[in-house]
Amino acid sequence: MNEFFNVFQARQDIFIEKVWEHLQISIIALVIATLISVPLGLLLTRKKQLAEPIIGATAILQTIPSLAVLAFLIPFFGIGQTPAVIALTAYGLLPILRNTYTGIKEVNPALREAATGMGMNSFRRLSKIELPLAMPVIMAGIRTSMVLIVGTTTIAALIGAGGLGDLILLGLDRGGDVNLILLGAIPAAILAIALDLILRLFERTSAKSGFRSLVSLLVIAALVALGPLAFGGKIQNDITIGAKLGSEPAILINMYKLLIEEETDLSVGLEENLGKTDLVFGALQEGSIDMYPEFTGTAIVSLLESEAESNDEGEVYEQAKEGMSEEFNLAFLEPMKFNNTYAVATTQETAEQYDLETIGDLRAVEDEITAGFTLEFNDRQDGYQGMKELYGLDLGEVRTMDAGLRQGAIESGEVDIIDAYATDSYMIDLDLTVLDDPENLFPPYQGAPLMREETLEQYPEIEDALNQLSGQISDDEMREMNYQVDFDDRDPEEVAREYLTDNGFLEE
Repeated sequence: MNEFFNVFQARQDIFIEKVWEHLQISIIALVIATLISVPLGLLLTRKKQLAEPIIGATAILQTIPSLAVLAFLIPFFGIGQTPAVIALTAYGLLPILRNTYTGIKEVNPALREAATGMGMNSFRRLSKIELPLAMPVIMAGIRTSMVLIVGTTTIAALIGAGGLGDLILLGLDRGGDVNLILLGAIPAAILAIALDLILRLFERTSAKSGFRSLVSLLVIAALVALGPLAFGGKIQNDITIGAKLGSEPAILINMYKLLIEEETDLSVGLEENLGKTDLVFGALQEGSIDMYPEFTGTAIVSLLESEAESNDEGEVYEQAKEGMSEEFNLAFLEPMKFNNTYAVATTQETAEQYDLETIGDLRAVEDEITAGFTLEFNDRQDGYQGMKELYGLDLGEVRTMDAGLRQGAIESGEVDIIDAYATDSYMIDLDLTVLDDPENLFPPYQGAPLMREETLEQYPEIEDALNQLSGQISDDEMREMNYQVDFDDRDPEEVAREYLTDNGFLEE
């Protein structure tokens, strides 16, 4: 418990910021969902033949995985809060719509007949009789939607929307850091409970105040969510640099920012932890970001859907550079020295127990080995699919998991082998053994800025600023910097600045 409070105190400023972001996104989505669902539900009570297909359609929206919805929205709306709010609104529609329709439908028919007999038309009957009586049921639907939205908002951190999900993702990336995960998860749960209690009060008063209770709720919610926007918007930068999940991308984009701002008059904004390759690449193509650090091998295999024509680092870079330019109109600047290639790693004890030295040695014990692979590695041709073809492997059990959970799984003995990156910090911490790759399955993976060509044309001075890192940063240096962020809990910007200063790129 003491360790948890130490983590909270160390991240108190960012914690408050993330709580506010989480609250803001959730309330905006709830307000929009309510403004759509309540009028639509009222309309369906008058057009009952449309009720079943429309309510069914909103139910289908809830069955679609939230991450899939976010990924689908990126090409149209980019990254950040806009696609997050759209996705969360879609998830919040069903409870409000269904309760609005049901609440009106279940009003006592005798009261409707009495109102009609008094000369009330459909609109007056709705506003004076049906809606006030149905308000507690409608408010119950809004409560359900609010809890659903607050919980789902944590996923929005994967597309740069912010919120408490940032802390959860950081904890997962740090090898399942329980304290960081709890620092994001507990407040999210408390926030959902607190908002539910507030909405319960509105639900109780709605029986007396009727539609005014809903109007008051929406006005208050809108003021809470949108009020800060009146006092200043987001700072507009000349360049926005994105990054995948992990300490290494975070360090690299901070280096890019420091070099660009040192060598040019441009202002640079950063978008960290944007998920895996597909999400970040989609953001680059859409234009939400101008560049991000990518690896030559990933560009060839995952983005160009091809195979490396050589294992020579220079030739692989040229192949990636030409391919990205021709197919996607993207520029690959010069790569750094370190080669963050894939590796199959195991503990020294497991290697000795099964006499493992190469990937091919796994074939003799494939039924006894449990593998822990990321979803991306499990599906890649330069990953497990290639291992099966080149080495004739068919491992008995493969467990797919988030990249941040691999080291915890192998440390606890839940899995025997994992996919890893050559510069991962836990390779030092756990003293893992890397199995040789005699068939050269894994091509070179050198990191380099991948950017939109129109950005480079507009700001050509970026190229000279970033190419200062060409051929710089060894495997050991990158691994050590990752270790400082992951295990010493240093800030990526601080680590990046220290490297650039120590190596003469920045003045002290």
